[in-house]
Amino acid sequence: MTEVSSLTGRLLVAAPALADPNFDRAVVLLLDHDEEGSLGVVLNRPTPVGVVDILAGWAGLTGEPEVVFQGGPVSLDSALGVAVIPGGDGPLGWRRVYGAIGLVDLEAPPELLAAAVGALRIFAGYAGWGPGQLERELAEGAWYVVESEPGDVSSPRPEGLWRAVLRRQRSELAMIATYPDDPSLN
Repeated sequence: MTEVSSLTGRLLVAAPALADPNFDRAVVLLLDHDEEGSLGVVLNRPTPVGVVDILAGWAGLTGEPEVVFQGGPVSLDSALGVAVIPGGDGPLGWRRVYGAIGLVDLEAPPELLAAAVGALRIFAGYAGWGPGQLERELAEGAWYVVESEPGDVSSPRPEGLWRAVLRRQRSELAMIATYPDDPSLN
C-alpha cells in the first residue's frame, strides 16, 4: 500500500471544474488525513441558523458571523467546534489538530475555554473521504492543496474566502482567484 503523506491542517480549495455542488468554490480545512481516510469542514458555507439557536452557551465565543456553518454533506445533525487557541497547551475541552487550530468538546462547559479562545466556529456536519478517495480526487485535479492560516477558520467574510485563499498564493493559483462564477457569461 502507498504511504499517505498527511495533509492535516491544510486547506483543500475546490478547483473551478469540480462538479459536486456540495463543494462548489469550497474551502475545506482538513482536520484528519491518513491511510484510513480524511475528514474536514467547509469554512465558507454559513447557514442562516444562529449559534445561539442551537448551542446558546457557545454563542458568546463565536465570531462574526455568529451562525452555524455547514461543515459538509455528512452528518448534518451533528456539530463540531473548531477553535484557534494561540500559545502552548490549550485548556481542557480542546484538542490540538494542527498549529493553533483544534477541536472543541462541545459537551464541555464553555467557561473552560472562554479565556483562551482566539476564534471559534461551529459546524453542522463535515466532509469525509474514505481510504484513497481524496488522493484520487487530488490526482484528478478537483482540489488545490494550500497552507492554512489561523484566520481562515474565523474569516469575517466567509463568502469571499475561496478567492482570498487563492489570491494569497505565490504561484499560478493566484490567477484562478479571478475565475468567473459563470464562465459562459464571459
